Formats: sequence, C-alpha cells, structure tokens
Amino acid sequence: MFGECHAHIFLNGRNYKEAVALHKNHVSEEAIRQAFAEYRKRGITFVRDGGDALHVSEYASKIAPQYGIDYRSPMFAIHRKGHYGRIVGCAWEDLEEYRDLVKKVKDLGGDFIKIMISGIMVYEQFGQMSEEPLAPEEIRELIHIAHEEGMAVMAHVNGADAIRAAALAGADSIEHGNYIDRDCIDAMKEKGTVWVPTLVTTGNLLGCGRYPQEELEKIFDSARANVSCAWEKGVLLAAGSDAGAYRVLHGQGLVDEYQIFCDLFGETEELKNRLKEGESVIHRKFQAEKVWKLTSKSTIIDAASAS
Repeated sequence: MFGECHAHIFLNGRNYKEAVALHKNHVSEEAIRQAFAEYRKRGITFVRDGGDALHVSEYASKIAPQYGIDYRSPMFAIHRKGHYGRIVGCAWEDLEEYRDLVKKVKDLGGDFIKIMISGIMVYEQFGQMSEEPLAPEEIRELIHIAHEEGMAVMAHVNGADAIRAAALAGADSIEHGNYIDRDCIDAMKEKGTVWVPTLVTTGNLLGCGRYPQEELEKIFDSARANVSCAWEKGVLLAAGSDAGAYRVLHGQGLVDEYQIFCDLFGETEELKNRLKEGESVIHRKFQAEKVWKLTSKSTIIDAASAS
C-alpha cells in the first residue's frame, strides 16, 4: 500500500469541533492509537502529518513506531497572524518571529516545516477562496529561511498565483493546489516539486448535502482535469488524502484517494510507479537530520488489540 502523504492525526473525519474538544485540555492517546490502528489495518506504514496546535502530532510521533509506522511531522504548521492556519499551528507577525518558529520546530524534533500560504476553497462557489494569499516575495523568504535551516517545506497553497510563486521559490511539496494553471504545472515540473492534490477532500463531499452539489462537481472536475494535465507533463505526484478532514477517515481516506487516481488513469503499473516515485521523494526530503529507527517487531502493537 502507498504511504499517506498528508494527514492530520488530531482530526477525526467527522466533526472538527468535537476533535478539538477531545484534545484541548489533554491529548487523547486513545484517539491517536485508534487512528494508527486504522493505518496498520490497511498496510499503511508511512504517514506524513500536517501538524496541529494542540501537541497531538508531537505526541503521535512518540508512539507511531509501536505500530510499525514511519511518521513524519512538522509538529505544527506556521501561518501569518490574521490569516488562515490557526487550527493547525502557530502565527508569526515578522520574519524574526517566523525564524523563531522554524527553530522551535527543530527543537521539538519536527521533520520539516509546513507553511500556510493561502486560505481554503469556498465550497459554496467555484473559483472562490477564503482569503488572499501571501505575496510572492514573502513566500520566497519563508521558504528560503526554512531551507537555510536544513528543513524541507510542505506548502499549503491554493490559487494559481500563489502556487506558481511557491513552486518557483523551491517549495518541496505543494499541498492541495486547487485552481492551478499550466504555468504552475510547468513550474512544478521544472523545480521537481511533488504535488499532493488531496482530491478526496472534495470527492468525498459529493452528495453529502452540506454544500451545493453543482459547485462541488465544478471544483472536483477542475481538480481532476488539472491533475490529468500534471500527469501528462510528468509532474511528481503523491497520494495524500488530508485524512481527518470532513468525511476523510484515517486509513480509508488514502484508499479513497488512490481510487480517484485509478478512475483517472486506470489501476496500472505506471500509476503505481508514478505515485511511488513521488512518495519516495517525500521520504527522502521530509525528514530531519536524524536516523529513523522503528522499534523492534516484538513491541509493535497488534492492530486488533489497539483498535
């Protein structure tokens, strides 16, 4: 099975407020173990998290080896104060504060830096975003600082201008990447950027009744068309579901994401090899300068007993 290249262990895929309340005063070890058991059940042994503001990812990194899972995390994401990202991390107002947060990630044992460059899609209306993204010069500086510290950059970003700026600035992976254009795709190809499109975050909303079906179909069709274009151009792609997001369950979310890729390109050896290639780049880049050592097999928890 492929690795889960974008997850949020602190979320449950059902109710955001419920998940936050569960971990707010004390990290729920039981919830983390249940999520890891779901990955283990499906043979998923690599999970790259997107971080959170409640220390859940930090705690998860300590127990993941018990499940035979190679777990990579930024510990928390970093966002500009007043912009989208509070739910997953810490804010900066000036570049000195940003540098301090990068160093804090390293001190906590984080494996990479995750930066929040844009807002999220407005599912009620195709083409709309929740806010304006960061400016290109700001994006360049954030990525440069992280790279200076020896850390790869996971970039949460939507919207063509911001995606293009992030790719050209050297972001190691683009997460979501909704509403890209061909220039963005060319930039990702040129820079060797891995794109994790998290298609299932929209795909699993279809028919749920929470958002206008017509708008969801437009968004989903656009995303699939853009991924098809990236495929044809030879862009590095990897499977990540944004597990924990609404209707995207831990473990099953990756299965659902892979099915969308199969629907687009067929369940072929070429597809498997292309996704494995993108994942291998993530494996190589998104780790701190330390040796990963999983616990011995004798300490790995049986999934049935842990669920």
